[in-house]
This record gives sequence, structure tokens and C-alpha cells, in this order.
Amino acid sequence: MIPRHRNALPQLGEKLFLTDGGLETTMIFVDEIDLPHFAAVTLMRNPEGRDRLRSYYRRYAAIAREADAGFIFESPTWRASRDWAGKLGMTPDELQSLNRKSIMLMAILREELESQHSPMVLSGCIGPRGDGYNPAALMSAAEAEDYHSEQITTFRDTEADMVTAITMNYVEEAIGVARAADAAGVPSAISFTLETDGKLPTGQTLKDAILEVDRATGAAPAYYMINCAHPTHFSGALDAGAPWVKRIRGLRANASKMSHAELDVATALDDGDPAELGDEHAEILKRLPHITVLGGCCGTDHRHVEAIAHSCASHRQHAAYAA
Repeated sequence: MIPRHRNALPQLGEKLFLTDGGLETTMIFVDEIDLPHFAAVTLMRNPEGRDRLRSYYRRYAAIAREADAGFIFESPTWRASRDWAGKLGMTPDELQSLNRKSIMLMAILREELESQHSPMVLSGCIGPRGDGYNPAALMSAAEAEDYHSEQITTFRDTEADMVTAITMNYVEEAIGVARAADAAGVPSAISFTLETDGKLPTGQTLKDAILEVDRATGAAPAYYMINCAHPTHFSGALDAGAPWVKRIRGLRANASKMSHAELDVATALDDGDPAELGDEHAEILKRLPHITVLGGCCGTDHRHVEAIAHSCASHRQHAAYAA
């Protein structure tokens, strides 16, 4: 297990780390599996589902090993908190059990796949209490801390090295997650989702959101990420010389350039252009070389992450030669 201190996370160094792509959209649109409420944690309920998850993560870990990159196992628990469990017909005991077993599955895979050149991190994935696209029911920071502390406390008692809050769309919830993780002694990463204008769904700028969370939590998150947006939506908002941008260490972009509103009503998967997506990430890394965590979100699969890894590793290699 990696020491549970936010500065001890290996992805905070210079090495490139990969993570997976759009787990839920891959399972639903590519593998044609029914995931009620986009809850991949339901796959943990039976042997067939667990086998699918093993195959899924092994494929991405192999890409990381091939690229001599690290890998972050992000647990399939984005919708494994109290309110979603109620919608899924899970008892509190089953919910807690599936969260624990998700980390156990990843721990076994790490033991199997980790190498000297590909260190691997276990992250407990935290999702929003409500809709990932539309922050309709807003909590206070205190309410969010209370709500998310249940899942975070469960992860604390496993081999998870950290927690990552994915698709945060307003600051109060992000503050609550960061405070809950800090209180539990678990490093956290906060990943905001952005609209086509590069702002949060609430209209707040990414800069203001990061600064507000840091002020409210004593800079508790180990780092920030951006997910569920295409690079063309946010690259222009990232000022390479701004100190707040240094707090962003990861990108999990969508394959599609469509807005959230368009994606919400889409009946077919828009998987974009993997090669183009890889090149767009390399362009961002030219300006922001401190970004070390790369993966995908809606519509992405192993092809996209492989293209991102290839383009970004090539850029890093050329930059090292030039230096």
C-alpha cells in the first residue's frame, strides 16, 4: 500500500500515469450490458460481472505497462453511495460490501500486474450524489461532507490508496468530499466536469472553483482533474502561467465534442476520433507538462487511452531529447 499522505502519491512526480476510459459507456454501448442508473458497481454482484471488470482493467493496465507508465485503478463505484443504492435496491450492508469488494478486486489485479516500471495506485471512486450533468439539488458543504463520508470511511478501511471524486459539478459538493477524505486521513483528488464554455454547469469558472475549494479546505485535495468534457471545451481556459493551473494534474476527457445536453439525449455512442484525441492531449501537455494522469470519460475506450498514451509519451520523449 502507498503511504496515505497526499504528497506520497506517485502520480505527483514526473512519471506519466494512465487510468481507464469510459467504463459505463463501454459496458452499455459496446458490450451491451444493462447497467441500471449507469451503476457499474452492480457488476460486482455476480461472477460474470466481476470477470468482465477484470478483463476491462487488465486491458488498460497492459497499455500502461507497454508505455512504461504507471496505472491508476479507479474502482467501479461512481454510483455506489447511499442515494444510488436505494434506487438500485441495495441494502446498506450490501452497498458497503460491494464498495469493499471493488477495492479487493483491484488489489488482486495490482498484485498480478504491477511492475517496476509500472507502479499502480488503487483509487476509490466517488460520484456525485445527484446527476453528473445537472446540479439540480444542491447540498451545502456540510451536507456533502456528511453524505460522502459514509463511502469514504468504507474505502479508508480497505487497501485503497486514495479517493477520487469524479464529475463534481458544483463546489459545495467538492468541498464536502475533500473535507470528508481529509477527516478520514485519505488523500483525495477532485475532478470537475465542464461545459462547452470551459465552466462548471453552475457557470462558475474552473479557476474560481479550484481556488474556492482550496480556501475552504486548506488545500486538502492532493490535486484536481477535469473529466467529462472534450479538450476543445477546456484547453483555452488553462493558462499555463497561472499558479492555480498547477493544481490540475489529470485529464479524463470525453471522446465526443457534444455538449452534456446533447449527450444526455443521445441514443448512439459518439466515440469521436481516438488519434485526434491523443494529439489534442499532447498539445495540452506541451503547455502544461506538470499534468501526469491521463484517461478517458464518456465514449472513450482502450483505443482512445492507447492513442493518448502514444501521443503523450512521444511528446515527452521528444521534449526530453530537446532538453
